[in-house]
Amino acid sequence: MTAYATGDIVTTHTHMRRVHPRTAPLRSAGSVLLAGSLFLGGCASAEKTPEAKPHTTSTSSVTSTPPKPVADPVETAKTEAIATYLAHWKEVEKRYADKAGKAGNIEKYAAAAALAQVETGAADMRKKDAVVLGTVTVNNPTATSADIDRKVPHVILSSCLDISRWTVTDVNTQKPAAMPKNRLVRYVIKATIEKWPAGWRVIRDEPQGKSC
Repeated sequence: MTAYATGDIVTTHTHMRRVHPRTAPLRSAGSVLLAGSLFLGGCASAEKTPEAKPHTTSTSSVTSTPPKPVADPVETAKTEAIATYLAHWKEVEKRYADKAGKAGNIEKYAAAAALAQVETGAADMRKKDAVVLGTVTVNNPTATSADIDRKVPHVILSSCLDISRWTVTDVNTQKPAAMPKNRLVRYVIKATIEKWPAGWRVIRDEPQGKSC
């Protein structure tokens, strides 16, 4: 059987049937949809809405810095007292080496009896036309006690003082002066260092009369 589409009338060899004008477009649309589905492979998949991803909040990691340990005030006092004592002896070297007796900033590190001791000793050398040249070595300075709660904090130090390379020298001849053979050149010395308003000061420096 052969069919021809002529407007709204379909003609066949056997009979003619009038198609209602309102239903013609619907049938034509149905044919288009059917042809489209065959062209796409016989199935039309429904478009899916993408699933929403869960919202995540990015938080930067915060690294906490551990607090610095608090310094022990007693240990701090001991350290400062030892540093003052070592600096004191460097200034003593300068004062004794100067025939005019003015070199060195001894007043910055010594006071009271210790300062008077240095001034008197250097003056005695000048009276003998002598100076003391070389170096003094303070071995193993150790804080034996510390009291920082008193009105004037103080620290007691014990050291081994080595004056074997500290030579009494004649100013005129520049030669070493004669010294007793039995004199101690390495001996224990006890120092008292106090904290004054201007800083730490050596106030006593006392040889103990025994070798080290």
